[in-house]
Amino acid sequence: MKIQFAKMTRIITMLTLLAALAGCVPVSAPASTPGASVVTAPTAAAAETIELAMGYIPSVQFAPFYVAVEKGFYREEGLEVKFRYGFESDLIKLVGSNELQFMIGSGEEVILGRAQGLPVIYAMSWYRKFPVVVFAPKGSGLDSPAKLIGHKIGIPGLFGASYVGWKALVYATQLDESKVSLQSIGFTQAAAVQSQQVDAALDYSVNGPVQMRLAGQEVDEIFVADYVDLPSNGIITNDKTVAEQPELVRRFVRATLRGLEYTLVNPDGAFALSLQQVPEAGADETARKTNRAIFDEVLKLWQTEGVLGFSDPARWETAARFMQAMGLITTAVKPETLYTNQFVETR
Repeated sequence: MKIQFAKMTRIITMLTLLAALAGCVPVSAPASTPGASVVTAPTAAAAETIELAMGYIPSVQFAPFYVAVEKGFYREEGLEVKFRYGFESDLIKLVGSNELQFMIGSGEEVILGRAQGLPVIYAMSWYRKFPVVVFAPKGSGLDSPAKLIGHKIGIPGLFGASYVGWKALVYATQLDESKVSLQSIGFTQAAAVQSQQVDAALDYSVNGPVQMRLAGQEVDEIFVADYVDLPSNGIITNDKTVAEQPELVRRFVRATLRGLEYTLVNPDGAFALSLQQVPEAGADETARKTNRAIFDEVLKLWQTEGVLGFSDPARWETAARFMQAMGLITTAVKPETLYTNQFVETR
């Protein structure tokens, strides 16, 4: 069945605008209050309840966490997990003050938080590849950073993961950004490229490029990660929880990693389990096709030949150095304070 571009765009905008990642970028406020939707894991006798915050709205992009609920991995660790949805820039402040103990967030948010005095720390790596890309229609010739010179590039705004990704690309390639017209277009990247409002746009690889392909148009992508390797989405907690409740963190990470392993080994099963948590993602043929395309694309960002959950110290050193050099933070942070591998090294 041929998908109408406008209809498909409305569906993806509703289901995948995250922060992305992704849960990972601040977005304009929706009509309803984030956090209203709460999904609870199966209860168990004497289970310890924890709240996990994540970006914006329920989405198949959170499959490993939904799998850990549906397969009972959290329950087996004596945990009852409640999901809370909101904006990453707000949630990280709550984690920093210990009003929340856990959230899914991006590496640059940890660096920004630490630079502002928030005692937040990254406890488990999830994404193995930074998801931001510059995308353009196939055959446009915009397939490398140098070729962006003289062109109009759309971006949601000068904030969030897309902006950090742009600055990282400039930093890594020494691109003269004064020769690029960077235009704030809100979260309309695919539509803006499709209508030739801009020549290319910055977005998550699971969002704009997927919309374009579902509309029947192939794209060229410039992955920021191919030029500079930055830490992306993972589990964030705080220093107090790590110091005073290390076994709680260990149990939560262990169950989550089981969910991630299952998802990578059995993607069809994981997608089906995710639909139990996000039924609207499979409400009809169009929704299911759209969300399966998103799911298949995001899987590529989680795959690794290394140890699942492990943070590479070099990535954090690079990110902290780059963000200070580009003026994204004004206070130096020690890379070793940004993450810990104590909950994944002995798995």
